[in-house]
Amino acid sequence: MSSWGAGDGHGQGEGTAEERKDALRRLTGMGAVAGLLVAALVMPWVGGLGLVGRDTAAAFMALPSDLKVSPVAERVLLTDVDHNPIAEVADREREVVPLDAISPWVPAALMAVEDDRFYEHSGLDLRGVLRAAMRTAQGDTQGGSTITQQYVKNLLIEQASTEEEVERASEQTLGRKLLELRHAIALEDRLTKDEIMEGYLNLAYFGAGAYGIEVAAQRYFSVSAADLDPAQAATIVGLVRSPSYYDPLTNREAARERRDLVLERMGATGHLEAEEVEEHGSRGLALDPTERGGSCYHGEQPFFCDFVMRWLRGSNVLGELQEEREEALTKGGITVRTTLDNDVQRAAEEAIEKYVPAEESTKFAAQAVVEPGTGRIRGMAQNLRYGFDDEEVGTTSINLAVDSEAGGSLGYQAGSTFKTFTLAAALHSGLDYGTSFSSPKSVSVGGLKNCDGGVMSGWSVSNAGESDGGEHNMISATKGSVNTYFAQLQKRVGLCETSEMAERVGIHRADGAPLEVWSSFTLGDQEVSPLTVANAYATFAARGTYCEPVPVTSVRIGREGEEGTREVEVRSECEEGRIRRDVADGVNHLLQQTFKGGTANGLGLGRPAAGKTGTTDNAAYAWFAGHTPNLASSVVVGDMRGGEENPLQGVTIGGRYYGIVYGGTLPGPIWQATMRKATADLPAESFGPSPKAYGNPSAKPPRGGGDEEDDDA
Repeated sequence: MSSWGAGDGHGQGEGTAEERKDALRRLTGMGAVAGLLVAALVMPWVGGLGLVGRDTAAAFMALPSDLKVSPVAERVLLTDVDHNPIAEVADREREVVPLDAISPWVPAALMAVEDDRFYEHSGLDLRGVLRAAMRTAQGDTQGGSTITQQYVKNLLIEQASTEEEVERASEQTLGRKLLELRHAIALEDRLTKDEIMEGYLNLAYFGAGAYGIEVAAQRYFSVSAADLDPAQAATIVGLVRSPSYYDPLTNREAARERRDLVLERMGATGHLEAEEVEEHGSRGLALDPTERGGSCYHGEQPFFCDFVMRWLRGSNVLGELQEEREEALTKGGITVRTTLDNDVQRAAEEAIEKYVPAEESTKFAAQAVVEPGTGRIRGMAQNLRYGFDDEEVGTTSINLAVDSEAGGSLGYQAGSTFKTFTLAAALHSGLDYGTSFSSPKSVSVGGLKNCDGGVMSGWSVSNAGESDGGEHNMISATKGSVNTYFAQLQKRVGLCETSEMAERVGIHRADGAPLEVWSSFTLGDQEVSPLTVANAYATFAARGTYCEPVPVTSVRIGREGEEGTREVEVRSECEEGRIRRDVADGVNHLLQQTFKGGTANGLGLGRPAAGKTGTTDNAAYAWFAGHTPNLASSVVVGDMRGGEENPLQGVTIGGRYYGIVYGGTLPGPIWQATMRKATADLPAESFGPSPKAYGNPSAKPPRGGGDEEDDDA
């Protein structure tokens, strides 16, 4: 037999790469049985018997042997702000456990059926190889791999980053077998037997999406790996040979036959008495499966989970490059502490379910709750359940509270919640509360200019409801949400200045397009998400400080207590003075008036609060947005089939009939119910005082005017 590079007189293992490749080709060209024997006999301690040449053994030992035992892919665990789990996400659902947390029946069953001399050999079991070779020669194909060799194969597959590498690690060739054996010998030098057994049991695939023994125990029997009895251990270990064929959830007969075989082997190898083998074999499989997890779909908060995972992929918390972030999420072993407050979330869910139940119609309700001054998202709720069947009423895979690029919709016109930004622009420009206009039922506004200096065509605008309008100032017009007043105020301030103020506090379109600056901007003709509106109102609550909304407070990479584990704190990018404090205080004062006989009458919280109703043309969508100094929220209600074609008029929702849904008649009560519970344990803080520069904080309109409760468009 030719040697690998030893014929030139150099030391063992030397020779050109081409010579070694040629020798490997000659070895891999042998038959299966002969190849297995060669693999067995190339070891130096076997070669010492004179059965093979020294140079062949040297060539074998020159094969790569530096396989790294890197951490296996694990889950990404998401918790709420109080560390309570809300979701687990994993490409491979796995939970790593130490060997002493695994029932001793598991390694016993594994050794009995796969490698009964595991604790005696050094990575290669010559007896096993010879036995397998003889049986294969007789037509009964047998494997000769030790547990260590199987561990190597699984490691190579786990570490493969391409389909080609996966195929190479799995191919049925002697070349792959020799390399696997070389790595196994090296691992036996570096690791203890218990470490190899622990690594194997945490790495192996046991079918039904279960990677590792802990998840497998939960999947099939709803117990931890520590509590598996001999029959259960035999059932799971039996899956190693063919996880899909022996799957007890889909092929019980084959799974039971395989289990009984493992039990018999446990008896033959002395792990069980004959009576125990008979006893356990007489039982059925006794499955008690746990539903497969490993995705946002299976978590308690699937929409928020999906939002967080998208955020992690887009932020630099897990790496500067996209590839780094994807790799980190794939490997897992990450615990993400989110900003979600369970009390706030539950309050939002209960309020939405009370007023807009998911099961009875195509109507939807969505809400976002944000903490002013930090940007932390405390709640994100909707009535529709998480699902992918478009035909099933009450389900959707769209997160209705966020922008499209974050897994949400293209947004919804926000109606009169945008009047708040006109107020801010007006105060910023130096106008005061007493700024008044004659505000009849209808008015035509001309001469508006967009941000490019173009003059807009004339715009006819009317009030909603039955009021004919009258003379209004900022206070009365805000209380009554008077369209014709705000159309004129927008003209006085400037259309471009109004849209720029909206952008300054965080308003942007949900579809990612630039804001479209039209004459009707003040009436909320832009499609936005509840999260965007809530966060914009949070800027006023924080007295002018804008914070980018964030769903995460910290990320722990690695397991707690392990060397190399690191904790990354996450804070929002906040900017103090995004708008002047006096402007924010002035807006807060004006929006508090809506609860005092205005469109939000009766929706107070029993503590200082500011808010604004919003209803679009023909009641396509209805909104409520508002805040206390320590929490901001917005709610939208609409129809999943499209509000323009299916307006909120003449509808029954939650057992209540609505001739027309205004912002104060349905979104408002949802907001109120949520915020009352969400703020119950928060201090009842007051807003800043009304700035003196804006005049009398309780100024009345010159004549007539406005407490029209339904005059909201």
